[in-house]
Amino acid sequence: MADEKKLRVIQYGCGKMGKVFLRYIAEHGGEVVGAIDNNPELVGKDIAEIVGSGESTGVVVSDDAEKVFAETPADVAIIATTSLMNEVEDQFALAARHGVNAISTCEEAFYPFTTSQEVTERLDKLAKENDCTLTGSGYQDVFWGNLIAALAGATHKITRINGVSSYNVEDYGIALAKVHGAGLSLEEFEKEIAQNDSLPSYMWNSSQWLCDRLGLTITDISQKLVPTTNEKEINSSTLGMVVPAGHATGMSAVVTTKTAEGVEIIAECIGKVYAEGEVDRNDWKIEGEPNTSMIIHQPATVELTCATTVNRLPDLMRAPAGFIPTSQMPIAKYLTKPLER
Repeated sequence: MADEKKLRVIQYGCGKMGKVFLRYIAEHGGEVVGAIDNNPELVGKDIAEIVGSGESTGVVVSDDAEKVFAETPADVAIIATTSLMNEVEDQFALAARHGVNAISTCEEAFYPFTTSQEVTERLDKLAKENDCTLTGSGYQDVFWGNLIAALAGATHKITRINGVSSYNVEDYGIALAKVHGAGLSLEEFEKEIAQNDSLPSYMWNSSQWLCDRLGLTITDISQKLVPTTNEKEINSSTLGMVVPAGHATGMSAVVTTKTAEGVEIIAECIGKVYAEGEVDRNDWKIEGEPNTSMIIHQPATVELTCATTVNRLPDLMRAPAGFIPTSQMPIAKYLTKPLER
């Protein structure tokens, strides 16, 4: 039998989360063959320096994405850049044009079929033409999706699903912080965030994913975006500013989904610059017969996001061509063997 080749990965985005991805890929036996970022402080650095391993790999961060994909044979690209589909379309498309499977932590990419229908249809067509798969994954794949679906599988009758999850936008980079309105005055938040009908919250896409997984038919979905504030000023290293007292530290988004089957999903995600003492949370409750509650105390959302995405790579490789949500893939599994083809 011929030796199996390592899974060749292009890491697109080498910032706060990219650093974790680079280490997780290597520790699971994958081979990082290319690295892309537009941050001048990262461009030209060997990925070993970014990870802090000390051993040169010969793979340096480039700001020329076209060149990396054109000159670097790869199986998979992990896109960890921004949070909306219109912002990552070109990155997905670049991978697809070169026949490279791509998975992104872009939160809208988790289930973008209604919030960015035209973008998703273009990418789906391009992926099918080049025989590759595109998808979105991350923390919500397990903690807002498959864990809830597993509990539902043990329930006789469901009337309502309630979920609340919070995370510190400081951990994810400036793109996510800005999408949450962090640092804006309340007037700016109202104009730029709350009144922006085209801006989906992460629970919007996740609720649709959950309905797809559970086989529920959505009849109505709505969201309400509310700024979070703090009575004292908070320093944000990600934003590079001090958020004044009373300004938006982020937002709370409540998404209400009604279904033809009578199951209502009310899901809230809170993303903000944390004040001292605040920690991540992930609490869900299924109401019906019986009632079941699940509380994940202080989840390590960054590491869980990266681990879930890397663990999804075998599913990505096996999935049919097109833009395929992970709701139509098996549950994410722990990698007991190296990432090899």
